[in-house]
Amino acid sequence: MIAKKVNSILARNTNNAPQSIGPYSQTVAFSHYNNLSAQLPIDPKSGKLIAGGIKEQAEQCFKNVKAIVESIDHVMNDVVRITVFVKNIKDSMFVDEVYKTFFPAYLPTRTIVAVAALPLNALVQIEVLVSNGEGTISNAPQAGNLIKLINNTTNAPTCALSSQTVSFSHYNNLSAQLPIDPKTGRLVTGSVNEQTGQCLKNIKAILESIDVPFDDIVKINIFLKNLADIDAVNEVYATFFPDSAIARAMAYFPARTVIEVSALPMDALVQIEAVVSHGDGTPPQAVKDRHGIVIKANNTKNVPSCPLSSQTVAFSHYNHISAQLPFDPKTGEMIVGGIKEQAEQCLKNIKAILESINHAMEDVVKVNLFLKNISDIEAVDEIYGTFFPSGIPARRTVEVSSLLKNALIQIDVVVSNAEGTPPHV
Repeated sequence: MIAKKVNSILARNTNNAPQSIGPYSQTVAFSHYNNLSAQLPIDPKSGKLIAGGIKEQAEQCFKNVKAIVESIDHVMNDVVRITVFVKNIKDSMFVDEVYKTFFPAYLPTRTIVAVAALPLNALVQIEVLVSNGEGTISNAPQAGNLIKLINNTTNAPTCALSSQTVSFSHYNNLSAQLPIDPKTGRLVTGSVNEQTGQCLKNIKAILESIDVPFDDIVKINIFLKNLADIDAVNEVYATFFPDSAIARAMAYFPARTVIEVSALPMDALVQIEAVVSHGDGTPPQAVKDRHGIVIKANNTKNVPSCPLSSQTVAFSHYNHISAQLPFDPKTGEMIVGGIKEQAEQCLKNIKAILESINHAMEDVVKVNLFLKNISDIEAVDEIYGTFFPSGIPARRTVEVSSLLKNALIQIDVVVSNAEGTPPHV
């Protein structure tokens, strides 16, 4: 019998970029994407933050990203999505100046938010997602030189420094959408309700411009200026999802993460980011390998559920897990204890979700940590290391001003899916 060729997780590190300041890898590739850990402005030679202000720090972040990308035989034009975390939203204009020097022509999709704090008290942290055309089937390139498909439509707000959507292989990665009226280029008037509606309208317009249904969204990230606005956001959100008759019949909702930020561009109250399935794939994948891939959503009673999100949504070779809070699945309430107990409960919930779909923690390729207090990271890592002893997943860590139910920590993950989703294998 001929052994079936399957994707494998490929974690890599280079001495040309800063060594991880925790139990994680610089980059973890799986199938057609490389997931990079968020990069801080650390000098790889000294292991310390560089001297200087926001421009110097932003440049060092990008240099570190570039060093990692080049160490895996890729180039900066292979970046499909960038997330910029700044301590002060006003610093984004200085980050933009540096950004242009690394992306003078091609523009990835992009998200910019200000957060309460970053590791090592940095002013900026930059994270990227990189295409991986060769795939990760050992000694068997999967589809040759896959191409990126970049699209912009005048029916949604445009930005001189980012593309609205960049497709690669079986995913569309959208720039985070602000509540901007595409006709005026200004924020819509009104409360968070109107702003949420406009963000979702903009996402829908982008998807319609590339002939992708709204219900092909697999993951939503909602960035809120005030977490107390979540009920108002949910009221509007529920009018957009599910969108189609089929999705309504299945009660389908994407996986979701809600994050309070310190500030958003243009002083917006809300910003929404979407990750979207792309069943057609990108050329030159053969038609027989591209069409008919299905979205598989799953929920288990072993973990607290949310009526507006699926616990996990798989598409092709990735599973996207909704952010997990430290809730006891039996009571649905916050567990008793401090940061260690809460971190453990979040990871237990993630593990329960993965086991419900016949996966394991070893399949995680990326972890996103949201902490109420960044100084808790050492305590979190004590627990974290027991769930990820090999230190393989890539990682992002930020401090947020507030979490739902006054939690101290929230965790979401991206998981490999070697078996793919039918009929893709």
